This record gives sequence, structure tokens and C-alpha cells, in this order.
Amino acid sequence: MLIETEKTPNPATLKFLPGRQVMSAGTRDFATPEEAEASPLAQALFAQGDVTGVFFGGNFISVTIAPGAEWNDAKPDVLATLLDHFSADMPLFRTGSAAGIFVPADDEDETLSDDPADAEIVAQIKELIETRVRPAVANDGGDIIYRGFSKGKVYLRMQGACAGCPSSTATLKNGIESLLKHYVPEVTEVLSA
Repeated sequence: MLIETEKTPNPATLKFLPGRQVMSAGTRDFATPEEAEASPLAQALFAQGDVTGVFFGGNFISVTIAPGAEWNDAKPDVLATLLDHFSADMPLFRTGSAAGIFVPADDEDETLSDDPADAEIVAQIKELIETRVRPAVANDGGDIIYRGFSKGKVYLRMQGACAGCPSSTATLKNGIESLLKHYVPEVTEVLSA
């Protein structure tokens, strides 16, 4: 089995392509070893010491390492873990685990609720994110999640290689904000949530 690797705009993150489907629907982001308990693969990756983040996309896995860690040291162990997992044809998630798409916690900020009067605007924003933004962000080893629209402001969450990337602010402001403002005049600003 050959697993390809690609650099991402985030120097702490590499994108691994196992040549097969990883997630059949949605994405899954693991920011801590505790969050990884639902996935044997994510747990095994976190056990590599320098790993600080794991992200599953449709056909890729993004792995982030700690500041100061070197990919020359971490990459062989990450590749070995991925090869072991996929060669053994192990499940991505434990049976009965919450393996689904990102779902905001119940205690999320109330300002992230959409006003029903903005339904048409929100539909336009979501359509642009789904068709224009998410494919580009996935190409860089991450994902972007719509969080809400309020008073002209769009709230988005960056995941995977895009979370913590030095260029993520520029991506939000110069790329995504410009696109949304162009097609949806009601958008005044895009913020990370």
C-alpha cells in the first residue's frame, strides 16, 4: 500500500492520502487525545508523541505536530501507523461511537444562531461555502464549518490543516470574506468562531 503525502500551507501539518476513502460523509476533527477515543486510528496517531491534531476528510488524513517538532522525525512513525491501520483493514471508529460530522456543543454562544429573517442570505452563504470554499480548503488538508450569520457577520470554524495555520487569517479575510462580500452584499465581515 502506498500512502502519498502532501504539504499544506500550515508547516506543522501534512496531508496523508491513503488511496482510499477515509470518511464516507462529512469530516471529523480531533484536537486532543481525549477527543480521539472514538477512533483507534486517531488514538494511535496521538500516541506518536509529537502529534497535536488529527483530521479525517473524505480521502485524506491531516496530521499536525507540536511547535518545535520536525516532520523528518515524526513522518516515519505517522506513516507506519497509517499503513498498519489500513493494511489491517481496521474500522475508523469504534462501534457505537459518535462518528458523525462536526456538531457544535450545546453550550455554543447564542450569537451563532441564525435569524429566520436571514434565511435566504444564509442559504446563499452556505451554498458558496459548500461549492467554492470547502473544496479549496479540503485541497489544503482542512475543512471549514459554517457557524452562523448575524448583523452582516459570517462566523466560520477552520479545521484540520487550516486550524492554527499562519495563513488562515489571510484566507478568511482576503479569500473567503472577499468571495462572500462579492456574491452576498449583506456580508460585511467574516470571523473565526
